[in-house]
Amino acid sequence: MTYEYDGDAHTELVESYRADEPPFPTGAAPEYPRRDALRDEPPLLKRLLFPRCWNGGELLDDPAATREQLTELGRCLLRGVEAYSGGEEATTAIVDGTLDRLPAVRRKLKRDAEAAYKGDPAATRYCEIIRSYPGFHAILTHRVAHGLYERGCVAYARELAEYSKSETGIDIHPGAEIGDHFFVDHGTGTVIGETATVGDWARIYQNVTLGALHFEEEEGEEHMLAKGYKRHPDIGDHVVIGAGSNVLGTVSVGDHVSIGANSWVTEDVPDDTSVFVSDHPEQERKSNR
Repeated sequence: MTYEYDGDAHTELVESYRADEPPFPTGAAPEYPRRDALRDEPPLLKRLLFPRCWNGGELLDDPAATREQLTELGRCLLRGVEAYSGGEEATTAIVDGTLDRLPAVRRKLKRDAEAAYKGDPAATRYCEIIRSYPGFHAILTHRVAHGLYERGCVAYARELAEYSKSETGIDIHPGAEIGDHFFVDHGTGTVIGETATVGDWARIYQNVTLGALHFEEEEGEEHMLAKGYKRHPDIGDHVVIGAGSNVLGTVSVGDHVSIGANSWVTEDVPDDTSVFVSDHPEQERKSNR
């Protein structure tokens, strides 16, 4: 089966490139050092979504070149989804829908870059975030994988998520629903489960788990866990979760909440609340001489 993209996303993407304003990169696209990937999809996605940061200068003013790049990505997606679809028509619909959604994904990712810049004192420019921050790479892949998940292509979405985890150390299940202005700082060891939801302006640090607390067993099936039910937390807007924290189960964390490092949260947290470990272990020191 061959694929040729014939939607309108290429025109909208080129218009959005032209509309970029500082602090996003503007003007001509510099030539950056290569950063190859083992999968074809991630570099294609990065060039289409942020061509000025990923050596995509030919896309900036040429809808035909952008359409050609969309077609190349579509052919990669086609290989990924056709084994999981119900036929050629369904496969094409999944690919078309994914590509048509890229302009909206790009708008969301620009808000994610803004959140990273505002949320990290070490950030110096947006292109640094787009090229170097593992949290940004993770959310870029997730926003595309989540669209595939919503279209019923769960297995392929999971493949992309697993590749992103190997690249970034951040494990976001494609089923998780994540709002705007999302930022994972550092991120190594962070896990976000399938039925988790995260609101706007959430900032999460390394080794955080938004996970399950208990599992239900499938009735009548020995050693079989039930599937398809809610088991992960809901995180509100303007929430900060410190390094090493675990938020487990179907708990609800309200808006404007701060969860300190190494916290263990298994109950609901109301709005405008700080959660922290009150009694830290005492440290002792002795000379090694």
